[in-house]
Amino acid sequence: MKKKESGARTDSLTLSKIRKSVKDNWVLYLFLLPTLIYVGIFSYAPMYGIQVAFKDFVPSKGIWGSPWAGGKYFEQFFQSPRFWDYVKNTLGLSLYSLAAGFPIPVVLALVLNDIRSTKMKKFAQTVSYMPHFISIVVLVGMMSSFFSPQSGFVNTLIKALGGDSVYFMGSAKWFRHMYVWSGVWQNAGWGSIIYLAALTGVSPELHESAMIDGANKLQRIRHIDLPAIMPTMAILLILNCGSIMSVGFDKVYLMQNDLNLGVSEVISTYTYKVGLLQKNYSYSSAIGLFNNGINFVILVAVNKISGKLSGTSLW
Repeated sequence: MKKKESGARTDSLTLSKIRKSVKDNWVLYLFLLPTLIYVGIFSYAPMYGIQVAFKDFVPSKGIWGSPWAGGKYFEQFFQSPRFWDYVKNTLGLSLYSLAAGFPIPVVLALVLNDIRSTKMKKFAQTVSYMPHFISIVVLVGMMSSFFSPQSGFVNTLIKALGGDSVYFMGSAKWFRHMYVWSGVWQNAGWGSIIYLAALTGVSPELHESAMIDGANKLQRIRHIDLPAIMPTMAILLILNCGSIMSVGFDKVYLMQNDLNLGVSEVISTYTYKVGLLQKNYSYSSAIGLFNNGINFVILVAVNKISGKLSGTSLW
């Protein structure tokens, strides 16, 4: 009884603190209100439609009027002949993108942070940021043009050096490399911004003291700069791992063709095809829910591991 009373007393004290905080800072909470409304409408309200994955959805009957189907569509997806191909392709692209794309913004930020000339630093930042603002459609168009086996400058150079023309965009062998490294080129500069912001918080006195002690540049990066941005790296790694099954649909779909379909068909493109093109809404909802469920489990697991190993986590 005493434990229950103490627990109830603690809960009442917590509620009173929350009320007092809201009362004292009501203006700040008022500014936060539009964001909460936005998240509620566009992130939480659509979760009502999750039940479509467990029903034989008929648009004319609506969600409530459609009959329940249980786990029928999950079983259908798991028993699909190409289930493991879709999972393997999705994980392959995601892990490759993470391995190649995560460390490069860190290295770029360290390099940009070390540039002493203000003009050169601004120029380098602008050049590295610009590709981020190119739309995916334009980027894939540029890739098709540059790597064209007939007129692309890459194949022109290969033939000039005595090699044979390669159809990069239609080759299953080259698809993953084209997808990943074009993404690294496009997003490395943009991804380095947050690390540069973290590096600005490093006290110059630490570097000065290290230089007096005889530390070279690499030693100062290892013992001063990297520890300073390590919490930021941990948070971004957790967030990236939380979307590891959600390969960007638009770029994959635009790069996809009959020649590379064996490695380019990922869960998101398959969901689009069976959901919107074939109008199999329940089946596509089940696939999407499975995909998001895996992402959630990975996010929780990586967050817990990060918290134990580095002391940094989302919650």
